[in-house]
Amino acid sequence: MPPEDADPEAKCPVDHKTREKWLEAAKAKGQQQPTPSHPPIASSSTPIQPSRWSLDGGRWEPIQSIPSLSPASQPKRPKMYTLSQDREISSIPRAVTISPSDLNSAERAALPANNEKDTGHDRDSGNWIYPSQEMFFNAMQRKGHSADPSDMQSIVPIHNAVNERAWSEIKVWERGWGGERCGGPKLVSFAGDSKALTPRARWKSMMGYTEPFDRHDWVIDRCGTKVEYVIDFYKGKETPGKPGGPLSFYLDVRPKLNSWEGIKMRAAKAVAL
Repeated sequence: MPPEDADPEAKCPVDHKTREKWLEAAKAKGQQQPTPSHPPIASSSTPIQPSRWSLDGGRWEPIQSIPSLSPASQPKRPKMYTLSQDREISSIPRAVTISPSDLNSAERAALPANNEKDTGHDRDSGNWIYPSQEMFFNAMQRKGHSADPSDMQSIVPIHNAVNERAWSEIKVWERGWGGERCGGPKLVSFAGDSKALTPRARWKSMMGYTEPFDRHDWVIDRCGTKVEYVIDFYKGKETPGKPGGPLSFYLDVRPKLNSWEGIKMRAAKAVAL
């Protein structure tokens, strides 16, 4: 995707498929506020017959009109809702190595999808910036997904919290592998594909476990070394006897086995266990 046409949704590492799952879970937990209904305006007991002036007869004549809808059958007008444009700065450092404006069209086309013209990072901290409620809603509307503006108050904080959880687990994996000498790992790019099961997720599903509702691939930069991670998103179990408890998500985060670096890290963890 060319940087000029980048979707604001690409500024965060979780796609609309994951958001829909969070929204579904939030509604199931009863976190959504019901939209207040307004009583219909009382109409006159004697309806006014529509009429028009007849040039031939020189008088007002009744005309046939379409019957008006009863209050119960009238379509509900959408509630005017102002979405927040405030954006939260994440704790996830973004690796910005090349300015897209310095590249030619072919080089820009080869960049990952999240290397948009607007880099999506805070100039002071260099961290990723999460989309605002308004950006979330607009992105879902463009993709044809039904969304209520009031849902954004629940889904945006959940989205941000799960991203922070994923990054904290990546930092645990990265601890002791040398990233501290250059300020720690930084997120380079991400991709999501909920339909592509990882080998581990496929094996677990064959053993009777629930499939993850999403799968993401993150690439981090560790002092010049690129390390790829895969993340399986699972919906957590509800606490017995507490159906209205807090939302629960389980993230299976680990380095990919597609590089010597990933193999070393996975082997070291297996031995440590």
